[in-house]
Amino acid sequence: MTLNVTDGIGVIRLARPPMNALSTQVQEELRSAAIAADNDADVHAVIVYGGEKVFAAGADIKEMADMDFNTMSRRAPDLSSAFDAVASIGKPVIAAITGVALGGGCELALSCDIRICADDAKLGQPEIKLGLIPGAGGTQRLPRLIGPARAKELIFTGRTVDAEEAQRIGLVDDVVPAAEVFDAAQQLAQVFTGGPARALRAAKQAVDTGLELELSSGLAWESQLFAGLFATHDAHEGMNAFRDKRAPEFRGE
Repeated sequence: MTLNVTDGIGVIRLARPPMNALSTQVQEELRSAAIAADNDADVHAVIVYGGEKVFAAGADIKEMADMDFNTMSRRAPDLSSAFDAVASIGKPVIAAITGVALGGGCELALSCDIRICADDAKLGQPEIKLGLIPGAGGTQRLPRLIGPARAKELIFTGRTVDAEEAQRIGLVDDVVPAAEVFDAAQQLAQVFTGGPARALRAAKQAVDTGLELELSSGLAWESQLFAGLFATHDAHEGMNAFRDKRAPEFRGE
C-alpha cells in the first residue's frame, strides 16, 4: 500500500497481487495511508486504485479461516475502522475500479465518495456464500447508497453485478473503458485541486453527518457549517471574484 502525491492528487495504491486481498497488514496500511492523505495539506483529492487488473477481491479468506469468535471479535472493529478512515478523509475520494470489487473490495469502494468503474468490472457482496455477512460497512453503506431493498437482494443472494447494472442502481457513478479508468478518476480529481479545500471538507461533513440526523438537526448542522465558512479566506475570495467578474484564486484557507 502506498500514498503518492502529484499535483495535489493523492493516490492510495493497493499493491498485494494477484487480487489485492485485504489482509490485516493491508488493512493497517490502508488506515495509515488514509490518515496521511487527510493530514497532508498538499492533497486536495484522493484516488483509491488497485491497478489495471483488479481493485480488490475481498478479505483474505485464508487468513480468516482459522480465526475463532474471540479473535474476530477483536479484529472486525479494526477492519471496519480502517475503512472509516477512508470515508473520513476530508477531501473528495474517488474509487477507480478495475476488474472486481467484491466483499471487502466493494466495501472499500463504498467508503469512497465517487466510484468510477471499468465497463467489464464486477461488484458485489458475496459473503453470504461463505456463511457470513459483510463486516466492514456493506450492510450499512450499501443500503444508504442504493436503498434497502436492492441492498438486501444483493447481500442475501451474494450475486455480483456488472458495470451496467451497477451504474443503473447507483452503486457506481460512471462507467468507462477499462483502459481509461485511472485517467477518468484523475481528470475528475483535477477538478478539485484548485478548489476551496475548507468548503469541500464542509460539504462532505454536511452530507455524511446529515444522513445520520433527522431533517431539522441536519439543517441546523448545515447552517452551522455554512456560517463557519465566512471565517475563511476562500469564501470571501469566491464572493469577491464573483462580484468582480473574475476567476477566484483559492488558497485552501
